[in-house]
Amino acid sequence: MIFSELIADLQDALKKDLAQIRFLLKKNPAMGYTKIVDIGKEVGKKYNIKLVVNFPKEGRIEEFEMYGKRDLSLIVDYERKRFPIDREQIKQKALEFLGDVQTEDAYMYENKEGVRVFGKNWKIDILPHSVHIWTEFDEKVTAFCDWLMENAYQMKKK
Repeated sequence: MIFSELIADLQDALKKDLAQIRFLLKKNPAMGYTKIVDIGKEVGKKYNIKLVVNFPKEGRIEEFEMYGKRDLSLIVDYERKRFPIDREQIKQKALEFLGDVQTEDAYMYENKEGVRVFGKNWKIDILPHSVHIWTEFDEKVTAFCDWLMENAYQMKKK
């Protein structure tokens, strides 16, 4: 449940400062983006995670109602190169939680490993040290990410 808690905290924090963020984005977009990034960092610290709010496509930064609801990177431990569980288990759980998706091994070089899960217009990159979620967090994605945090990253609820 740590992912669910983290995104709820992030959404609350972003909503609380939304007026200031909107003002900064109009006045100086770089300062507005910096404010969003700083809020993500502060929320992540509570969970011992480096949390990065991403805006991978032009115009998404103006979609205020979606802040904290898609496109996040969670860096858990830069030093980790291997998962504590088998990659096949991650792929199987992705299919169980997400349904009609494809999975593949990814980033398999220099004794590293990773898994990519993808649907038609989205993907989740799962590395031993981080997870990058490039989609909206619906119930299925959230449940899968909760499972990942507990099993692939061995992080328990606070």
